[in-house]
Formats: sequence, C-alpha cells, structure tokens
Amino acid sequence: MKNSLETAAVLIETLPYMQDFYGKTVVIKYGGNAMINSELKNSVIQDITLLKYVGMRPIVVHGGGPEITSVLNKFGKKTEFISGLRVTDEETVSIAEMVLVGKINTEIVNLLNRHGSKAVGLSGKDANLILAKKHFAEVHENGGISMVDIGFVGEVESINTNILNTLIDSGYIPVIAPIGVGKNGESYNINADYVAGEVAGALGAEKLIMLTDVEGIYRDYQDKGSFISSLSLEEAQQMIAQGSIGGGMIPKVETCIKALQGGTGKTHIIDGRQPHSILLEIFTSQGIGTQVVK
Repeated sequence: MKNSLETAAVLIETLPYMQDFYGKTVVIKYGGNAMINSELKNSVIQDITLLKYVGMRPIVVHGGGPEITSVLNKFGKKTEFISGLRVTDEETVSIAEMVLVGKINTEIVNLLNRHGSKAVGLSGKDANLILAKKHFAEVHENGGISMVDIGFVGEVESINTNILNTLIDSGYIPVIAPIGVGKNGESYNINADYVAGEVAGALGAEKLIMLTDVEGIYRDYQDKGSFISSLSLEEAQQMIAQGSIGGGMIPKVETCIKALQGGTGKTHIIDGRQPHSILLEIFTSQGIGTQVVK
C-alpha cells in the first residue's frame, strides 16, 4: 500500500507540469554517453515517448562525433581539429553524412517507433530544413585572429519551420541530423548543439534541453560546491567572457543564449548519464542540471 501511495504522490507532483507544458514544443539535443550506453539510450527514448503521450511536442536533434571519428579511422582518414572543429574535406563530409543520416538517425527513429512513438528522420537537406553557409574557424596566434577555411563545416543561416510544424501538428516526432545544405546543394556538417539552439529559437520552443556528460555548470569546476542551478542570460555571457566557462561547455552555453535570444522560454543543460534525466528536469520541482533563462 505504501508503494502505491508513493507512486500516486509522484504522479500528483507531475500534474501541474503536465498542465503547464501540454501542447508546448520541447527541443532535445541528444548526445554524449546517453547515445552510447544501451541502458541510458532506452531511458532517453522512454522519456521522449512519455513527453509525446502527455501532450508535449518533442523534437530531437542528435550529434554523432565519436562515431564519425570511428568510421573515418576505418577508412584510414586521420581526424584533424582546428579550434575544436573537425577539418572536413569533401570525402569526410560524405562519411559524416552517411553516419549521421544513414546510421545514427535511423537508429533513433527506429527506437522511438518501437516504443510507440511516430518518429520521422530528417537531415537538413530535407525540404531545405537547414540552409547553411561555410563556417570559418577562428585561430588565435601571435596576438591576432585569423579565419581559417576548414572545409565543409557549416553554420545555420535559416531553419524551415514549416516542415517541422507540419510534422508535429500531424503527431510525429522529428529527429534531425545536423547536416545543412548550401546554396549550391553542397552538404555541411554543423555542430549539433548549434543546430538545436537554432531550431528551438526559430520555433519559439518552450524549452531546449541539452544532454551532456556533466552535471551542469559550475562557477569553478574543481569545486563541486560551486554548482549553479539557475543562471541568467547576462550572467552566462559574462562567465564566457571572463573564462569561467570554457572548453566543450562553451558551445552548449552559447547555444542556450542563442535559443533564448531567438524566443525559447527556458534552456537546460542536464546530465544525460542519469537515467530519466529529461523527466526529472521537466516534471519535478527541484529539477536537475543548470537552467539558463532570460
């Protein structure tokens, strides 16, 4: 009887959140260990499916850098990074597209469908979903900044929200691979964090949730007592400028800032290594991770 009452109490706690978020769009950036560990993978898929069944409108944007590197190695191609970005020649972008669209995207769609969702896989080429242009890497050396051409690495110019709204209005979950298309039909590999932020901003999503392999943002990463549960957009910008936020966290925080400026309600950086982290963030009062808000 006690367990039944505890279960009922949990369900009652979630009720106000279900009411608040019913019919609202949530963009989920799926990456990190949650894409590799099979138990975590199923946890994420279950969370997304539940969001759909309680009336929310989830959209998934996924990465796949480690798998791209693995396949490149099998083809005998060495991976070179400049300013944290993969140097991407024509062969490399073809391999990246094959891995992201042909393998990872298909697997995520299949898992969602097996759990009872109606998912549809998309690349940025579909219906010109992600129009892109070449991105040049900033290289700091000798006290100056130079812009370096690193090949078919792109940045988002625009998002075709019509196709996304058409799909989610029809009950589908769009699953987006971060491949953009240029004005001449060329493919561009784009950082999945940035794609997620652009999609969330363009749709005016209620939430952007980014799964990572860390608990969230710290004022001092070496000090676990400096964990930040909530951060304003202005504070986030200041922390990047001061160097308090660095490394792989920079694109994630920049993504949150961009999404908020575009019209997203709230953004969340959460630990995807924790089972059902999405549900814990959305449907509990304490939440987990760090939220970045206006």
